Amino acid sequence: MSDLIAKTAIDRRLAEILTPVIEGMGFELVRVRLMGGKTKTLQVMAERPDGGIEVDDCAKISTAISAVLDVEDPIEEAYTLEVSSPGIDRPLTRLKDFETWDGYEAKLETAEMIDGRRRFKGMLQGVEDGEVLIEIDGPEGEPVIIGLQYGWLSDAKLVLTDELIREMLKARKDAGLIDESDFDEIETDDGSVPQED
Repeated sequence: MSDLIAKTAIDRRLAEILTPVIEGMGFELVRVRLMGGKTKTLQVMAERPDGGIEVDDCAKISTAISAVLDVEDPIEEAYTLEVSSPGIDRPLTRLKDFETWDGYEAKLETAEMIDGRRRFKGMLQGVEDGEVLIEIDGPEGEPVIIGLQYGWLSDAKLVLTDELIREMLKARKDAGLIDESDFDEIETDDGSVPQED
């Protein structure tokens, strides 16, 4: 189990319990985190193998995993269960995520220092031989592609950009999940309606 999916020992134990249930429902576990606070929160992110998840799906997953957690009882304290999609600026937790989001901007963090740094921000360039490729600014400001071993990563997520938002909205529209007739027309300050490209 990747540390990006489940970081701590309890997260890994929870992932072992939840993965078969979530996969049995036709979804994949993206990330599980038990977070502290007055009342602990168990955050579970899931999606379909081809990406995406709807609110009703989250509710079904929540019901199913609640039943299993009640039986297994891995968390001693009271907690709140939160099942959600990975979101637009999603965490990248599986090696396949770095291939899927090739060409998008991401922030990566390594557990250990690599050439004097732990944080890398740039354009994802896919995966090669177990390394995540990312284009970053080199020493002279010129772009360079570096490879970071997947196992070195302690955190990774997409950067929220206008392009990413446009792509996500287009994908939802193409999948029939957004009906433009549900929205009002946009008017500019001069009262005109902008035309689509």
